[in-house]
Amino acid sequence: MRGLTVLRGATAVELVGPLWRTLPWRPLAAAGALGLLVVGTPAATGAEPAPWQTLLLLRGAALAGALGLAFLLDDPARHLTGPVPTPRLLRQALRVALVAPLAALWWTAVLLLAPSASRPPAGEVTLEAVTAGAFALAAAALAVRLTDEARPGPFVAAALLVAAVLVPLLAPEDWALFVQADDPRWPAAHERWAVLAAALTAAAGCGPEPLGRRAGR
Repeated sequence: MRGLTVLRGATAVELVGPLWRTLPWRPLAAAGALGLLVVGTPAATGAEPAPWQTLLLLRGAALAGALGLAFLLDDPARHLTGPVPTPRLLRQALRVALVAPLAALWWTAVLLLAPSASRPPAGEVTLEAVTAGAFALAAAALAVRLTDEARPGPFVAAALLVAAVLVPLLAPEDWALFVQADDPRWPAAHERWAVLAAALTAAAGCGPEPLGRRAGR
């Protein structure tokens, strides 16, 4: 068991370079730039937004970041790497691990760009952003598992946009997620955000290659 763990650790180290070069940097960079542009607009124009407007800008930036993550599992060489002995879940986890520090730095910059006078509680807004990113990754993992599409990113991004529109419209009043910081439902809403984030993170189980498909290849 110990030898197997050491072997997988060495394999993971060897994969870092190739995975780094194949990451979808263009959509990630475009999404990051869009998020910074959205939240930095008041500072650039000298405007002083109300708290609800700042919250809306931060949620827009979080959505932009999640749209970038929707492309993270795109792999043009998927049909070549499918038969390799390295588990797909390990390759996907390494992709997330490589991008996670950059995403954390980016979100810190987003929070700092938001007007401090009207900035909502950072912890709760960060939870919303993490949940959106987890949704994008879970949807991408599910798309990779259920289809043979090498680049499901555009479809996942479209699904994320549809969810962002429909959830606020269809969610029952007692289960509202997108509430204002001064709303009495704010704490309860973010308890639901935490549960949702945990559930979406657990969806990483979509990563393993189905045995039947692997055998077919």
